[in-house]
Amino acid sequence: MSYFEKILIANRGEIAVRVMRACREMGIRTVAVYSAADSRAMHVREADEAVMIGPAPASASYLNIAAIIAAARATGAAAIHPGYGFLSENAAFAEACADAGIVFIGPPPAAIRLMGSKIAAKEAVTAVDVPTIPGYQGAEQAPKKLLREAERIGFPVMIKAAAGGGGKGMRAVQDAGEFADALAAAQREALAAFGDATVFLEKLVVRPRHIEFQIMADQHGNVLHFGERECSIQRRHQKIIEEAPSAALAPELRAAMGSAAVRAAQAAHYVNAGTVEFMLDQAGRYYFLEMNTRLQVEHPVTEQVTGRDLVHLQIAVAAGQALPLTQADITPRGHSIEVRLYAEDPQTGLPATGPVLAFDPPRGPGIRLDGGVVAGDEVTMWYDPMIAKLIVTGSERPAAVARLRAALDDLALLGLTTNVPLLRQIAADERFIAGATFTDFLDDPRYHADLQSAQADFVAQPLGAQMVSINTARSVPIRPAVRLPLQAMLVAAAYAERAAQADAPSVKRSPWAAGALRSGSFSVRYEVAGAVHTVTLRDDPLHPGGFFALLDDVLVNLAGVPDDADASINAVRVATTGQIVLRQGTHQARLWAARRSTDGAMLVTDAQQTLVCMHPQPLDVDRAAQGDAAASGQRTITAPMAGTVIQVRVRAGETVAARQTLVILGAMKMEHNLTAPGPAKVRRVLCQTGDVVAGGATLVELETIAD
Repeated sequence: MSYFEKILIANRGEIAVRVMRACREMGIRTVAVYSAADSRAMHVREADEAVMIGPAPASASYLNIAAIIAAARATGAAAIHPGYGFLSENAAFAEACADAGIVFIGPPPAAIRLMGSKIAAKEAVTAVDVPTIPGYQGAEQAPKKLLREAERIGFPVMIKAAAGGGGKGMRAVQDAGEFADALAAAQREALAAFGDATVFLEKLVVRPRHIEFQIMADQHGNVLHFGERECSIQRRHQKIIEEAPSAALAPELRAAMGSAAVRAAQAAHYVNAGTVEFMLDQAGRYYFLEMNTRLQVEHPVTEQVTGRDLVHLQIAVAAGQALPLTQADITPRGHSIEVRLYAEDPQTGLPATGPVLAFDPPRGPGIRLDGGVVAGDEVTMWYDPMIAKLIVTGSERPAAVARLRAALDDLALLGLTTNVPLLRQIAADERFIAGATFTDFLDDPRYHADLQSAQADFVAQPLGAQMVSINTARSVPIRPAVRLPLQAMLVAAAYAERAAQADAPSVKRSPWAAGALRSGSFSVRYEVAGAVHTVTLRDDPLHPGGFFALLDDVLVNLAGVPDDADASINAVRVATTGQIVLRQGTHQARLWAARRSTDGAMLVTDAQQTLVCMHPQPLDVDRAAQGDAAASGQRTITAPMAGTVIQVRVRAGETVAARQTLVILGAMKMEHNLTAPGPAKVRRVLCQTGDVVAGGATLVELETIAD
């Protein structure tokens, strides 16, 4: 087969790594581009060549068309794969590639423009009998005109950015009173994300499913669909879980929607990979939503059930080859589910940043991980906070759900706040198990309460009592919530800390560096949830390399197993993943530990829970002296993550009401409203529009007042 000798990947993170691995399988050399913030990123390490294209902001690097074209020319890349996001749906970029004599691995610029305009796209698909949602797609964008059209359509309505998707520039509006603020926010967000503030309106379909069809078209007029994906579980219009096939589609409906997807692609004279998205209402009616003119984040589930590598097909089609199959050759088998692992607060969905101190993903049959970071990497404020995609596949949906739950239970990650607790809650939900998923799935208030309860205090009990067998319910294996006792977590923290000290350059090398304790004992104090504990590790004279553990001078029934122990059990060690194994009799537990550089705290996880072990600090006299101010009701509004201040809506001396928006913060391509927790008077405003602020920075000081 004749492909390309070298391809430049104009992206970063997991999708850049995914494309590079496909290229390697096809014998194609790869070129990475990177910003100053990504000089040590995983995609840079994976590439055959790498070119720096600009500073950290995406606008100056990953969105810098001239710099990317120059990098392709300098390295002799014959083609560019844009991945998803960034320039993947930018017609000007596709044209710049063509002008430079470089193949763009994606659709023609005309197709990108047509389907990139939600308004023109709806007109095009309507002409080929693809159903669309009632709405307004006119050019007039005056707020009064848009409000009149919303009232004509009938509330509730959706405001959507005409030039993009992914939940950006999108607002659901329940009544006329909310419309003005929602419109202004949607237009700002659309302008920031896509450079175009144009919006359109659609009737809000209540409790729909989000179903999308993967299509692939070659340059010879062949257009095929590869079946559907169910993407209904979303938060803020961002997909969280995707699966193939959908539990909602009967064969007749699947065939009808697949045919509509093919007609939509043909109407755009489409080439390469794309996705046609539909809303499916509870009566079984489907409506065209949009077409994404690129590879989707969730493409792996389609690959798993069809056995077709979509990136391989993308490259072959871009090289001018005809699709090597027909529609009859595409027969999905089994069931596949993908979850997106994000660095974010699982309760609020707000992005998080920081270093990945330890990352040990699950492994086994039917488990695939498409990742963009490993231990030692960092998630920064500059880009999307996705860490990886976890994909599980089974012979049928119940088997895939069971595999997903087990895989999430086995995933260990330290250093970042992640959405894994939320994913576990979803996977255990009876509605999800039954396949009853709608776009309002996460509106259920119990998720907030359940996630809070997951942070409950540790229960001190023997380690052996925690070794719980797997039960079965609804034909889906369910592992009950397992909580290791506090003493086990503390012993693991002390073990890891002692190992880290022994491995430090200033400490003489010893048997500990190979996994065994040096002779004598090691003692450390930790503060956990306001209580201070002393952990002591003493070597076991009968088993060199083993140890006894004491908690607050009381022997705990946890023994360290020496490295030369029987091969049938895991030895106590600090592996490259930070893994530690503790043993009590025939029972043993795996844990992971790592030190947080910002404050020296030891973090320990068993993949189910994470314990933060702080080192007790001496009394801070200055902070103690300020206690009166805190007691008097003074409060602060802080930035939940690093970002840019989009708008400041209050001034010093102003009185504000509960839930009133004080500051709008832009971070990771989204706007976040920071609101007053209750009635208050603004004491000081410490930021202004355009400020770039760090996570935790104080933005507004308040003095609370009585209701």
